[in-house]
Amino acid sequence: MKKVLFATTALVLTAGIAAADVTISGYGRTGVLYQEDGVRGDRVDADGNVYTASDAIVQSRLRMNIDATTSTDQDVEFGGRIRIQWDQGDDETTVAPGYVYVTSNGLTVEVGNSNTAYDSAALMYNSEIGVYSRSFGNSRGDFFAYNTDGYPTYSNVIDATNQRRADYMGVMVKYAIAGVNLRASVVDPDQVYDDLGGDDEKEYSISADYVWNDMLTLSAAYVKNGAGIDDNDQFFVGGEYAFNDKTDIGMLYFDNGEVENDDSELGKTFTLYGSYEVAPLTTVSAYVTNNDAEVNETDNAYGLGASYDLGGAMLAGSVQRGYDERVTADMGVQFNF
Repeated sequence: MKKVLFATTALVLTAGIAAADVTISGYGRTGVLYQEDGVRGDRVDADGNVYTASDAIVQSRLRMNIDATTSTDQDVEFGGRIRIQWDQGDDETTVAPGYVYVTSNGLTVEVGNSNTAYDSAALMYNSEIGVYSRSFGNSRGDFFAYNTDGYPTYSNVIDATNQRRADYMGVMVKYAIAGVNLRASVVDPDQVYDDLGGDDEKEYSISADYVWNDMLTLSAAYVKNGAGIDDNDQFFVGGEYAFNDKTDIGMLYFDNGEVENDDSELGKTFTLYGSYEVAPLTTVSAYVTNNDAEVNETDNAYGLGASYDLGGAMLAGSVQRGYDERVTADMGVQFNF
């Protein structure tokens, strides 16, 4: 992602400290989102009054990642990230909890609101299409990832009238060498208190992927106690062949684990996807996916999308049908900075 230099500060405290950089990167997007039978779903108040949801709404987002880094004379880089994000319909703009990291010779360790090995696996989200990057071919399971919206609030264990944020703690270690990427992570939903009455198991995950000659990518990942839910174990494997940077074909397989606070299975998902540059700057993408969960109206879902490169921005749209047999569509513009 192209980064724009926000500020550069020369630190002259000692001769052994190099220059520190602060950068801002991110994206903005806006468009129209359509969902058959209502985007948000109908609502019923305490008196039984029904409020019908609109089939189409304008949905926008602005995201800014703020990264700060500094390097030592030994080529060890220290850094940290926080994220500011606004989403249409949210009560307020959120500032995500941060994480700090250190990296050297291909080895990186993140601490805090870290990324996770399972969520970071290559190819996992490559079937997504449209301006909102959605796909029914994604994982249906619950698992931890970099948290944009902030941590949950618990009642204080001593005084139930007081509220406290969970002291979430994530650690991810990753290592990259010669086309191979290895990751391992652990997340403690609250490192201060145990048995808060919620899903507070530690989540463990690993992932690995390999890229050969910028053409063939293979990826696999496993997570235990996904999202802190006991025995919510999940598995992913994927493969993709890229003919060029605009044309590819891939396959994904997910074992999705269990429903939160329920023993029912979310089934297994198999997804076939691909993209093709039909004309200069114009790419068409599609996927078809199968999931065997018992809650489905249908086991098959699919989507067709297209994008047009504006040079620094992108026009995109999609039409998809989900496992509930409802049609959803979107169209809009996204720009990166």
